[in-house]
Amino acid sequence: MPHQQVLQVCAYLVGLPLELLVIAALLRGEYRRYPFIFIYAVADLLTTILEIQPAITSYTTASPADRKYFALLFWINERIMQLLVFLVIISLVYKAAEHMAPRRTILAGIICATVLVAGISFLIHYYDPHLPPGKYRYLTPWTRDLNFYAAILAMGLWVLLIGSRQKDRKLLLITGGLGLQLTGGAIGQALRDMSPTIVAAGSDFLMLTSVARIYIWWQAFRVKPQTPPHGNGSHK
Repeated sequence: MPHQQVLQVCAYLVGLPLELLVIAALLRGEYRRYPFIFIYAVADLLTTILEIQPAITSYTTASPADRKYFALLFWINERIMQLLVFLVIISLVYKAAEHMAPRRTILAGIICATVLVAGISFLIHYYDPHLPPGKYRYLTPWTRDLNFYAAILAMGLWVLLIGSRQKDRKLLLITGGLGLQLTGGAIGQALRDMSPTIVAAGSDFLMLTSVARIYIWWQAFRVKPQTPPHGNGSHK
């Protein structure tokens, strides 16, 4: 079995149980506080399961019809997860800026900037005559740009959390894990786009940072949420 497939199988053996642990931890009550993270975790699990067979099957020996199906499935899943990433970030910013007066203004600015960046990047890469021929070739640099922009948003959220008087350790871990994955995604996509000889290295980097994010999220949610003790004077 080639190196790439061995690493992919190892990533599934580690990543899938961790994804289930994250979902199980969220179901203990945190899914109410972080609904978009719960949706993201479930979607991540489902899309990963759908991609197991194409990832393990040798892409070079697959039929043209299979390769077309694999590529379509991969990019559909990428678009779904990319949208959910931005929804997660926006929801985390909304939570982190809870005590800031212009919270809605900040969110409106982030949403407008996201749409603008995504639209400009798409047009640039879709009509780039220097890209190699291929139906989905423009999606790799576009995804790289979106990951880079999302990583900047995650870094801004991290700075906001660090500067807050009340440190939310769980939110810091969630943001840090997501930022790690997004940065790894941007670097990995850039490596895959630079040269065919380092496509495998880019894919490996993507897998490793993705598994690292899942583990960090599990650490963030594994502790059961605290509930106020009875008899604290809250009953009337």
